[in-house]
Amino acid sequence: MACLNKLKQEIKALETSFPPTHERFQVISATVDELTCRFIGSGGEKYVIHANITETYPETPPIWFAEKDDAGITAVIERLTETDTEHNHLVHQVRLFISDLCELHNLQVPAEVSLLDKHHMSNCPNERGDAMEMESEVEEEDVEDNDMEEDFHYEMEEPDTTDKKAKADEADIDKQDNELLERLKANQRQGYLQGTVCGSVQATDRLMKELKHIYKSDSYKKGLYSVDLVNESLYEWNIKLMSVDQDSPLYSDITTMKEKEGKDHILLNMTFKETFPFEPPFVRVVSPMLSGGYVLGGGAICMELLTKQGWSSAYSVEAVVMQICATLVKGKARIQFGAAKVGQYTLARAQQSFRSLVQIHEKNGWFTPPKKDG
Repeated sequence: MACLNKLKQEIKALETSFPPTHERFQVISATVDELTCRFIGSGGEKYVIHANITETYPETPPIWFAEKDDAGITAVIERLTETDTEHNHLVHQVRLFISDLCELHNLQVPAEVSLLDKHHMSNCPNERGDAMEMESEVEEEDVEDNDMEEDFHYEMEEPDTTDKKAKADEADIDKQDNELLERLKANQRQGYLQGTVCGSVQATDRLMKELKHIYKSDSYKKGLYSVDLVNESLYEWNIKLMSVDQDSPLYSDITTMKEKEGKDHILLNMTFKETFPFEPPFVRVVSPMLSGGYVLGGGAICMELLTKQGWSSAYSVEAVVMQICATLVKGKARIQFGAAKVGQYTLARAQQSFRSLVQIHEKNGWFTPPKKDG
């Protein structure tokens, strides 16, 4: 399709103008799915920034996020979310991004930025001839691709590498997991066509990538944890922690639980809002009931990382899962055998205890235990 061809041209222009050796702004990697770049500040500090290109591009701008929290970069990124359709194109977004960052750091804007302006104007179909050519391209490709696969973000790949990439991904992912990914993509595509899609574009896009990353990860393949989407919804995951530190009391408890009850895991529930990845997921322990391990009433987890002030959009879901696993061990979590007779964790209690936790820490700050405590 025409917009895909134009996106490829813009990516090529960015890679040519800002190679990895550029002194101020460097394009590290670029595909029709995501742009990763690096900005060099006035003091030599380096900022790595990503731009996710969603299936609604260019009607909506790319989704930008930085690997490190920085108030200045955050302000610049927020401005990029407010552009109109004409300025949603990647080249124009990068031009605004570089200009604002240079102004923020009192630096001269690189001369290559003016070339981006020329490239953007030369590719804008404002003249009748350009518009007719663009329309012709669309008609041709519509005939070749009536199923609209290229309109869907997860299928937007370079034509000469799509087959190789798809086969490599399939080889890295279990057949059953691949089938789920395909169903999710089909359901999302149908939802977009019918206008019944749930959540937000940026959250759905990021969660699909997170799930695919997990399916390809060594920790998942080794069975350290498993993931089950509740009702095949990207916005609610059940996660089973299958393995913890073997020297910990919790490991011993899990072994005992398997012998007595036939259960060999700790079940977590993770829910995502449409604001993900800019807000953290809500995570709670579902079973078994635990004492210690920074687990609160209802099963909520006391971790700054899971709060708005402690969260970063650069965190991956797998990193969060592994951090929770480590936190349970660090906090000396123990299984409360027989606790099911007294009560069990509930979502309402978990949400209430977590809200109380956040209010306390917003007022008093977060306590960092001495190093001797781990």
